[in-house]
Amino acid sequence: MITTPLTDALVRGAAELEQTARGVLPHRLPAWVRTRFPDPQLMGAESRPSGVRIALATTASTVELVLHTTYASYRGTTRPRGCVDLVVDGVDVASRQLDGGDHVETDLATGTTAVHEGDACTVRFTGLSTEDKTVEIWLPHNETVHLVELRTDAPVRPVESGRRIWLHHGSSISHGSNATRPTGIWPAVAARRGDVELHSLGFGGSAMVDPFTARVMRDRPADLISVKLGINVANFDLMRLRAFVPAVHGFLDTIRDGHPDTPLVLMSPIFCGIYEDTPGPGGMDLDALAEGRVVFTATGPHGPLPQLTLKIIRDALASVVDNRDDDPNLHYLDGTTLYGEQDAVAHPLPDALHPDAETHELMGRRFAEHAFAPGGPFSLRATPA
Repeated sequence: MITTPLTDALVRGAAELEQTARGVLPHRLPAWVRTRFPDPQLMGAESRPSGVRIALATTASTVELVLHTTYASYRGTTRPRGCVDLVVDGVDVASRQLDGGDHVETDLATGTTAVHEGDACTVRFTGLSTEDKTVEIWLPHNETVHLVELRTDAPVRPVESGRRIWLHHGSSISHGSNATRPTGIWPAVAARRGDVELHSLGFGGSAMVDPFTARVMRDRPADLISVKLGINVANFDLMRLRAFVPAVHGFLDTIRDGHPDTPLVLMSPIFCGIYEDTPGPGGMDLDALAEGRVVFTATGPHGPLPQLTLKIIRDALASVVDNRDDDPNLHYLDGTTLYGEQDAVAHPLPDALHPDAETHELMGRRFAEHAFAPGGPFSLRATPA
């Protein structure tokens, strides 16, 4: 078997790669953000490589990836482990569930955290065609990953996709919460349908209209951009309307400093019954937790000033786009187009907040049908020359 170093030439969708004692750690935010604002929630989210994959050309029939993961859970509950997906010449070939790795277990009753150390895991794919082909290994969206070693039975080389780059920012729903496979998160579903290169800045619990995220997006190469805001602002009770609207304008202004003409879609939250008319902050349903289930709830209203609900946020984001009518390449997408109140009947959110695997597929398909269709904001005709 041939061992190939994992470098920027092979790893797609990451901002940078950190060399560590355990191996290569893909980051989706650059070091300057991680140094200035090492918030534990954000640091955990950015290190889980949603949308990141290893892409190579090879005649190899066997591909092995050794990786050391870190996964999190709440004491008394179970959640499925992450997966590594194999895609060959654009076709899903196999998926392998991870084992081993470090386990970070949090006791919500006491707030304490225990770390259980585990071993590295080897993911092996065999029986591949010996013809020259493009291989993509999609990393788990829900576990932090150190890439230890890539082994193949034939040489590999980098590939240039030639596809347009789609840069997307959003919350845990964009990150992939409750999806079961990395290729099954809704942005990945949409990207593959639209034949574009996904660079995901979906951060669980961390779509906070942060200025540094806008600066990262300003400086990243992108042919297409989307920003999905609102749910974290509501469930953290982060802002009131007076602060939220100028913050969104500032976020868009910063992106436009680097991408003045790039097609840009501003998306509002999908339907989420607990926050439609009730503000945050969010909390856990303790009765469900006692039964070993994770279910979220909204705890508002609080305080003398009106708080943000999803209905208020959707109206606010639509008004932001209306008031920027000098930007013909800025588009608004109501998130309930991807998942609305009627969908909640057929596809209820299992934890009252995040879509399940089937709903991720539905949302990805609907976004692709909207954005990449002729005349859509991401159609080939819409992309500036």
